[in-house]
Amino acid sequence: MTDDVHAHGARSRAGGSAEPGGADEIEDARALEVELRGAAAAPAAGATDAPADLPVDVPVDRQLEAILMIADQPQSLVALAAAVGAPVPVVRQAVDRLVADFDGVDGTVRRGFELREVGGGWRFYVRAELDAVVEQFVEAERPARLSQAALETLAVVAYKQPITRSQIAAIRAVNVDGVVRTLVARGLIEESFTDSETGAINYVTSELLLQQLGINSLDELPLISPLLEDGADGFGQTGRIPDGRV
Repeated sequence: MTDDVHAHGARSRAGGSAEPGGADEIEDARALEVELRGAAAAPAAGATDAPADLPVDVPVDRQLEAILMIADQPQSLVALAAAVGAPVPVVRQAVDRLVADFDGVDGTVRRGFELREVGGGWRFYVRAELDAVVEQFVEAERPARLSQAALETLAVVAYKQPITRSQIAAIRAVNVDGVVRTLVARGLIEESFTDSETGAINYVTSELLLQQLGINSLDELPLISPLLEDGADGFGQTGRIPDGRV
């Protein structure tokens, strides 16, 4: 901006009117005024458009709380910032305040739910100590959607992925074609790649499963070997299901 002012003055002295208020000075002054107005009207860096028809006195914290209350998928900071029309750093601070508020920090009431970062986004989850209450309520409201066979197959995929249907069948000692199709249809497992030699499809668990379990990655799954009668000492260093391929 200072360079522009100097340029205008130099041009006036070099070839413009020498009289104060000459035509060149008036033109320069008008151009400078337009530039100043444009700079003043420009939005601050990092800001986005605010939601239409939203009262100006609604704090960002309350806006985020309302959005997260109805979100069925984890929401990234960028997505939340776009939704409330605020810079990402402001949203990050607001999320931290919400987490502290729901956790009962600074004397607030500890809620039965928590705001947790999962899969690169934020979403409300029931607190672990209340899982039994919620599980009892859900079971009373509706029967389990997955059969025992489906749950067992899902566990095999989770701990042995990537894995083919024949390898799953070898571990479970039953045909799993129908169960695998069901898990794919429910979005809990998905095709990863096709073996170049055998043509067999390898399956892995999906992001949906992580969300349903409330974890960020498969590394958070508990070790399976201590739960098996003959696996108290683990299976090698990985502590996962022993290879059932034949």
